[in-house]
This record gives sequence, C-alpha cells and structure tokens, in this order.
Amino acid sequence: MSLRERLGAELFQKVAGPRGQRQREMVHGSPGPRWFEPGSPIGRVHGDASMFVGGIRAIMLQSLHPAAMQGVADHSGYRGDMWGRLAQVATYIAVTTFGTEEHALRAIRAVQRAHASVTGTMPDGTPYDASDPHLLGWVHAAEIHSFLLAHDRFGHRPLVGVERDEYVAQTSVAAGHLGVLDPPQTVHELHATLAAYAPELRGTDAARDAIRFLVWHPDLPLAARPAYLSLVGAAVSLTPESARRELGLPHPPVLDVALDRTVGRALGKVSTGAIRWAMAPGHAHARALQEAARA
Repeated sequence: MSLRERLGAELFQKVAGPRGQRQREMVHGSPGPRWFEPGSPIGRVHGDASMFVGGIRAIMLQSLHPAAMQGVADHSGYRGDMWGRLAQVATYIAVTTFGTEEHALRAIRAVQRAHASVTGTMPDGTPYDASDPHLLGWVHAAEIHSFLLAHDRFGHRPLVGVERDEYVAQTSVAAGHLGVLDPPQTVHELHATLAAYAPELRGTDAARDAIRFLVWHPDLPLAARPAYLSLVGAAVSLTPESARRELGLPHPPVLDVALDRTVGRALGKVSTGAIRWAMAPGHAHARALQEAARA
C-alpha cells in the first residue's frame, strides 16, 4: 500500500471501527433500491471530510440539552470506548445515506431498540426518555445544522440554492422513520426549529465534563493529537459564543471575532484537506462498489 492508502485505511478504521471495511462493502455494494441518488446533496455532505468537523460540533451542540446529555451520561460508554461509539454513529449515517432501503430501515430499528432502554431521571427528578420525539428532534436538528455548517465552511463543493433545502429534506427521511415528528424540510425551518429549542438549552456539569473528555482525552497517539485538536479548533470556531460559554470552551473576549474565525477556518481547511487526500482511494473504491451494485 502507498503512504496515502495506508493513512486512509488507518483513519477509516479508527472512525468506522474494526468491521469498517466489511460495512463499506455491505453499504455501497449491496444491490437494491436506495432512498437517494448518487451525487445528491445528502451524499455530498455526508461523504465529505468536513463531516469530521461537523460531527465534533454536533456533539458540542447536542450536549446543551440537559435531558439528552443526561441520557448520554447515564447510559453511554463514551469514556471507555469513545471511538467505538463514534463508529456506531458513523455506520448509522453511512447506512441511512448510501445503503439500501432495507439496510437503512434495519439500522433505524436497531437504534430504536437501543433507545428503548435509555430512560432515567434528571437530578431534579424529571424523567427522560431517549425515544421522546421532542429529544429526537433536538438531536436531529443540531446534527444536520452542524453537518451543513461545516460543509459550507470546509466542504469540497458546498451546496448552493435549492440544494440546501433538498439536503434538509433528505435528512428528514431517516429522522421521520426514527421517530422525529415533523422534521424540518428547509433551511428556514431548520433555523426555526433550533430557535424553538433555545430556552431549554444550558451547559450542565455532565455536558462540560463530556466535552472536556472529548477535547482532551481522545485516546489517540501523541503524534496524532495535533491533527485532532485542529479539527476540534475548527469545530469550536463554528460554535456560537453563548454555547462556548455554557460548555466552558474558549471564548476570549480580547480576541477579535474575525481573527478567531480566520484561525478556525485555516485549521479546518488544512485538516479536512489532509483527510480528503488520505481517504480519496477509499472513496473511489466506494464509488466502484456503488456502480457495480447499480449494474
């Protein structure tokens, strides 16, 4: 293998898990009807290196809902298996974006079964339930807004015009099957949804603890930490100052906002460009599998 192929394979295995290559063959190579055409907005966004930044930003934003964060704190194994949890999420996104309808629905049912046991009580005695459509709606909106924002900033070919609304509408397909009620269909509706949740959001101790763990304990070799922190820096640059403050993230008022965003943009461009270069052979293989499956 060339250096490029080796780096791409190692990065893919870290994100997709030890069964990643087998999952890739299944997702892209299985024949059967799919929800989305190749090259559609959702495929362009979810197949781009900007997802590394968008995913980190999504976790930060999602943690601001106390009930959603409590479920993670009580039931998630992120401390012991951070990358295993990431692989589960990455596989779910890949299957529901690129996989056959049969495989996508199977993945959604698996998530629903997992959510059924994620129940508990908030510190104030309020019950929470991961299957609650209201909580699912917040997780979905925060996620796709983060993916779209990161793709706007760092994507290889950002969406324009009606493609942006089409992306939001396409993400609503899996969300609706999962249990989200009336998921947003346009960018305008997405922004309205996020605004509607704003009064419920705050940085809890559990959220700040989880984000500190995400930033400073990524279970990576020391040599890989600078590259990871550059992705974190890019994600922080996309996060509203109010959210940074709630989560204890850097928001120094002495820095000019434009400078802050310039640094974050540079970090994101370099890191996502390197990831895109390393993973290009893997993406070419996925496209070949897709073409064979269509044939």
